[in-house]
Amino acid sequence: MRDLGRLHRASPDYNGLGSVMMAHTVFCVRNKREMEGLDEPPFDSEFGQKIFKNVSKAAWGEWVERQKMLLNEYRLQPWTLQAQEFLVAQMQEFFFGEGSALPSEFVPPSH
Repeated sequence: MRDLGRLHRASPDYNGLGSVMMAHTVFCVRNKREMEGLDEPPFDSEFGQKIFKNVSKAAWGEWVERQKMLLNEYRLQPWTLQAQEFLVAQMQEFFFGEGSALPSEFVPPSH
């Protein structure tokens, strides 16, 4: 068991006010179990709040990898409105739909 009296500024559980922050947990819609949630909403919007309340850190990490693949495979320019709208639709499907489909030309890297 952790000695909470020894937390200091370098600790991820120290909130800078002299007290310990409790981990944010969610029932992850992707992994279907209680897991550690994100530290904060990823977007300042209703959709960002939905993700914050329903998506685990682990599932968010999976999305980040999927997003990189989509950006590369479709050669998207993320600063364009069309790319942003496409990625939001894919994110919605990834977390709250049937899962976003991989591009038909996608070949997973071999390790």
